[in-house]
Amino acid sequence: MTRRGWLKIALVVAIAGMLLASWRLGLFDVFSDAEKLKLALLDMGGWGYLAFVGAYTVLQPFGMPGSVFVFAAPLIWPWPIAFALSMTGTMSASVVGFSFARFIARDWLAKKVPARLRKYDEALAKRGFVTVATLRFLLWMPQALHTFFGVSKVGFWTHFWGSLVGYAVPLFLVSLFGEKLWAWMKGLPPWAWVVTGVVTALGIALYVIVTRRRPASSAPDAPPGSAPPAPALSPPPPAP
Repeated sequence: MTRRGWLKIALVVAIAGMLLASWRLGLFDVFSDAEKLKLALLDMGGWGYLAFVGAYTVLQPFGMPGSVFVFAAPLIWPWPIAFALSMTGTMSASVVGFSFARFIARDWLAKKVPARLRKYDEALAKRGFVTVATLRFLLWMPQALHTFFGVSKVGFWTHFWGSLVGYAVPLFLVSLFGEKLWAWMKGLPPWAWVVTGVVTALGIALYVIVTRRRPASSAPDAPPGSAPPAPALSPPPPAP
C-alpha cells in the first residue's frame, strides 16, 4: 500500500476515534446545553480548555456550527482566553475538514461543493493566499468551505496561513465584545426579533427574485476605433 493509502487509513481511524471518545464522554449532550457546558468546562479547570478545543475540532467539521463554540467561549472565559481557544479550535477544525476532503473523501465531496463557491476556482488558482484569507474572513468556517479548499489545488500551508489571517479579526471581535453582545441581545423585546426575522426573510426573498430575473448579458460592444460591420450583400438581380 502506498504512503497516501496509509495516511487515509490513519486519518479515518483518528477521526472515528475522536468521535467515539466524544460520544463516550458525553460531549454531544454537554455542548447542546449552554449552561451545562459552562459549568462543566469551568469545573474541569485547565482540562476544560482541552475539552473545548477537542470537541470543536471533532464536531465542527462534521455538522455542528462553529459559531456555537466561538460565541460560547467569551461567555465562559475572559476574552484573551476565549480568543486563544477560539482560534485554536477553529484552526484545528479547519485542518480536519480540509484534510478529510483532500485525503479521504475527495472524489465524493467534490460533487457536493456549492456552485457559489466554484466561481472562486480561478481566483484560488492565481491568488491562493489572498482568496483563502478573504473567504475565511467573510464566511468563517462552514463545512462547505472546508470541502471547497480541500478538493481545490491550493496547498496545505497556503490554506493554513490564509485561514489564520482570515479568522483573526472576526474571532478577536467576537471574543472581545461577545459577552456584551449577548447581554444586549437578551435584553431585546420579542417584537425586535420578529422584525429582524421578517426583514431578513424579505431580504433573502428579494435577492433570490432579483438574481433569477436578471436578464442575460447581451453581446459585448465593438471596441472603440474598430471598423463598422460590413453591410449584408443583396443577391444580384436575375438575368433578363
